[in-house]
Amino acid sequence: MLANPGKLSRKIIGTLVVFFLVAAAAIGLTLLISWQLEGVAAAINDAGSQRMRTYRMAHLMARGLESMGQETTAAQVLVEEREQFDRVLRDLQLGDPARPLSPPRNLEVQHRLQAVESIWHDTMLPRVEKYLGGARDEREAALDQFDSELEPFVSTINELVLAMERSYASDTNLLRSVQAALVVLAMIGTYILIRYFWRLVIRPVGILHAGMQRMTGNDLTVRLPVASDDELGGLAHGFNQMAEHLQDAYGTLEQRVEAETRRLAERNHELGILYSVTTFLSEPAPVEVMCEGFLERIKSALGADAGAVRMFEAQSEKLYLITSEGLSDTFLEREGEMDCGDCLCGEVFQSGSSAAFATVTPPEGMKLRTCIREGFATATAFSILYDKQRLGVYNLYFWRPQALSEQEIHLLETLGHHLGVAIENQRLKSREKELAVSEERNLLAQELHDSIAQGLAFLNIQVQLLQDSLRKGKAEEAMQTANQLREGVQESYDDVRELLVHFRTRVHQSDLDTAIQSTLEKFEGQTGIATQFERIGAGVAQLPTDEIQIMHIVQESLSNIRKHARASQVRVVVRRDNGRIDIDIDDDGIGFDPASDPNCLSDRHVGLKIMRERAHRIGGECRITSKPGSGSRVTLTLPREKVA
Repeated sequence: MLANPGKLSRKIIGTLVVFFLVAAAAIGLTLLISWQLEGVAAAINDAGSQRMRTYRMAHLMARGLESMGQETTAAQVLVEEREQFDRVLRDLQLGDPARPLSPPRNLEVQHRLQAVESIWHDTMLPRVEKYLGGARDEREAALDQFDSELEPFVSTINELVLAMERSYASDTNLLRSVQAALVVLAMIGTYILIRYFWRLVIRPVGILHAGMQRMTGNDLTVRLPVASDDELGGLAHGFNQMAEHLQDAYGTLEQRVEAETRRLAERNHELGILYSVTTFLSEPAPVEVMCEGFLERIKSALGADAGAVRMFEAQSEKLYLITSEGLSDTFLEREGEMDCGDCLCGEVFQSGSSAAFATVTPPEGMKLRTCIREGFATATAFSILYDKQRLGVYNLYFWRPQALSEQEIHLLETLGHHLGVAIENQRLKSREKELAVSEERNLLAQELHDSIAQGLAFLNIQVQLLQDSLRKGKAEEAMQTANQLREGVQESYDDVRELLVHFRTRVHQSDLDTAIQSTLEKFEGQTGIATQFERIGAGVAQLPTDEIQIMHIVQESLSNIRKHARASQVRVVVRRDNGRIDIDIDDDGIGFDPASDPNCLSDRHVGLKIMRERAHRIGGECRITSKPGSGSRVTLTLPREKVA
């Protein structure tokens, strides 16, 4: 049952509007009566003033006879009183809303007012006019006539006032009756509203509240009567639906909790498998060991009876089985290597998708059927991927039929991605090591060529000269050549020792300053050249690989100083500023002209070329400044972003 939207609000608003209209009408009636009473009171006052005004006119007429000196003034006042008497009569007849003053509504008052008006115009006013316009004798006669008619006229006015007072009393009683009726109406209306709202709102809300209290006390069988089709009826209907839903939910709560617990257990099991496998794959190991451990873990986690990992070889375009568990020798011999089109594993590799099927109904792409002959009931194949690059396929086999859920298939596909990432990372690490070894070998070859190889070539030439001198019997020339041979052998020996120092020196615990100072001490002990080391500023340590290259650059600079500079002092300054590092290596030797010195321009020069290559490798810059006779300076600058 659906509630009629807005029906309750329409009922309440309609009731309140009716009550308001009745109350407004009653209040308006009382206001009208009170306004009319105010007008009647003004009329009574004006009518009463006519008696005084009549006596005043008689008094003025009498004074005019007794005092002629006051005749003109008395006549003016008498005219004013006469005009005022006419105005008051007219206002009593027509009314004046501005004051307010009400016209007569009662028939008796109208008759009395007409009588007063008739006597005034027919009798009293002509006497006043005659008095004002006549001679002395005529005035006396007019005064006598006015006096004779005065008391009856005043009595007539008196009767008008009494009639007005009776009308006022009647209206006052009417006002009181209306006010009493308004009080009774307010009481009755309040009672009706209370009863109406009790039946329409309060009682249904109380029933709804009682139902909620029972439901709070775990009484889910409670149902509310739907007695109307308004909003409260809709609430009762919705309450009943909610109670039914809660009763059904409570009845199946145990089953749903059990199902949710089982789902969470499965989820935890999947997360445990994922954590175990990813933890294993994060450890460095050869690819074969990595695949073997991977296969062992997922085979044990999913209860598989056998498994295999196949890697793709791009040169032969074949899949090679690199590790397996639970497979016979016949299986391994038959599927040790296969073309991508030979069986289903090749199709899975080419498509990058996964496959899980019962061997009783094998897919069309399954050509070799080795797993069927092996006796497996269920076979699976999942791709090994790295960044959309297909690396291989791994398989799981089951002796009994095994239906994999969507979550398990998604998990196995995810594990295939992780295995691909681990294999590719291992390959990258191997390539990085090979590249590093190759670069070091190239640098070693350059150093050997530019130092020992050139020295041996020089010695070879000197040996030939020595043989020629001995054959010719030139002993003095032979002795000079022998001295040059001894100097060449000593220089080659020094070069060998220097190379050994270069490749044995390592920076321990990222202590670059200690390593530089130790190198300077060895240099001073071997050459006798005074050394000085200075540190300016502080900062965090460099990357270990960068510090090794910095040490090689320092050693190459010292080697060039030993060979060419003829210096007596060497100074090394290390400056650090907000992560930036500058290293200056100064000597006071003979110097050279960088623009014309062939050693500086030649790409084969061991010092400058290798130093620049090493600086470029770590993202820095190596600059050489020198002047003939003013020594040389090597400056190594590393930007801030290279700081560890």
